[in-house]
Amino acid sequence: MEPSTETRRDPRRGRTRRALMDAALELVEKKDNFTALSLRLVARKAGVVPTAFYRHFPDMDSLGLALVDESFRTLRQLMREVRSTSVPVKQVMRQSMETYVAYVRANARHFQFVAKERFSGSQAIRTAIRQEIRLFTSELATDLSRFPMLNQVSAEDLQMMAGLVVNNMTSLTEQILDLPAGDAEEEQFLIRTAEKQLRVIILGALAWRSK
Repeated sequence: MEPSTETRRDPRRGRTRRALMDAALELVEKKDNFTALSLRLVARKAGVVPTAFYRHFPDMDSLGLALVDESFRTLRQLMREVRSTSVPVKQVMRQSMETYVAYVRANARHFQFVAKERFSGSQAIRTAIRQEIRLFTSELATDLSRFPMLNQVSAEDLQMMAGLVVNNMTSLTEQILDLPAGDAEEEQFLIRTAEKQLRVIILGALAWRSK
């Protein structure tokens, strides 16, 4: 994850903010839902007094929203960089899946948080996650429109195709999170399977004609 602007401006203040975010992620990883966490519990886990929490976040929802933003921001940038390369589409698919799997593996706590809070979180956090997924889908549709093989597909159908891809990646995320650490063989199997599924979606879109 990239350091926040606050961390770059004031490293000490940034360390406390980071400690609070990491504490929340660790507690969620241990089976607690974020909505069940108290401000005092997170502060204690981070090793700071509760009043220090308010110097960084006005409430727990604000902490959760910061985690949502951090979970998706760098991922969207990485995926767009992969899709902007001038290589054959098949290679873009492969690199996209490899990048996605590696990112989720490296940031498993963030995606465990997202997976739990997507349906059971507070209204503010659920809304933020939906907005991030919509943005991810919209950016994918825009990038897909630049592929020569898809330049005759309507914007509406590209959006539908991107939605199918993102839904598939959501399912893939759950499988990645269940992977044992260091299981490279199973990881490669997931990448190959996801790549094939992506190709099926694109081939189906090429044959689809909206009425």
